[in-house]
Amino acid sequence: MAPAPRSGRPFLERKQPDIYLAVLAFLGLALSLSHGASAQTEAELILKKESLYNSLFVLQEGPYRTLRFGHKDRHYRESTYNPADPTELPSVYTRYVTVGAAYTDRLESAAVVGMGGGRMTWYLSHHIPELKVTAIELDPEIVKIADKYFDVRANEQINVVTSDGRNFMRRTKENYDFIIVDAYRGHFVPFHLLTKEFYELLETRMNEGGVVVQNIAPNTMLFDHAIATISAVFDNVDLYKASNNMVAVAYNGPHREKAELQEEARARQGTYEFRYDIADMIKERVRTPKFSDDKILTDDFAPANYLKSVENHN
Repeated sequence: MAPAPRSGRPFLERKQPDIYLAVLAFLGLALSLSHGASAQTEAELILKKESLYNSLFVLQEGPYRTLRFGHKDRHYRESTYNPADPTELPSVYTRYVTVGAAYTDRLESAAVVGMGGGRMTWYLSHHIPELKVTAIELDPEIVKIADKYFDVRANEQINVVTSDGRNFMRRTKENYDFIIVDAYRGHFVPFHLLTKEFYELLETRMNEGGVVVQNIAPNTMLFDHAIATISAVFDNVDLYKASNNMVAVAYNGPHREKAELQEEARARQGTYEFRYDIADMIKERVRTPKFSDDKILTDDFAPANYLKSVENHN
């Protein structure tokens, strides 16, 4: 799940129920800015749900249906879906996650840690008919929302599991060609999904020639630590700038040269006809910085909230 933090204005003041009118007007403005829609676009609140983990909001914003989280008086867009155009991925970073398809030896099995609205899960299963996807989501209410409002549900290709992603990876006996980590809590990745021990666990669940792809916000102090930690486990970490996000692609073995990757990407693009051309996205690979070992996060030291707070209040 990858929320896109919006402005710092409060999302919900619980003691002021009439704030919904202002919220919907503000969300309509946010849509006009993010999707180029008319400033007259209004957001319609379809569902408000309090789950064990989140304040959940489903809204219709012009042609887009969005799932948003309320967290500490702010709102975060978690998933966006265009029912009239199901293969559209409005969030740019979700398109870049699919470059992982150019890295793998096989595309038979995938795991998504943090299903959310599930549109990226659906997109991959739609374009790769032989791909079996296990989508792992902590919040059972989000699983229900994905089914009812985002047209993503268990079928012959998609196995939906309600579980903490790390616990599932620890217990499963399955290995995967393509592992995606896209779990967020508000504006940060849960700390236990950013540690050296977690990435070592993923490595044991990765088939030979497989890949791990993770969406990481580049504008926080945590970014340096995240890249240092992933790099401590995998032989290679490639980065792709995806609008306001950074997508990390981690894999073992020799470093993949850009020309080689583009050749593989063109072949996969020809086979699967992805709506968003992965060969074009390979061109956007950027140099991966190197960080010292003192930035590595472990289960004993993963100060995700602390680092974010330091940045906000420094």
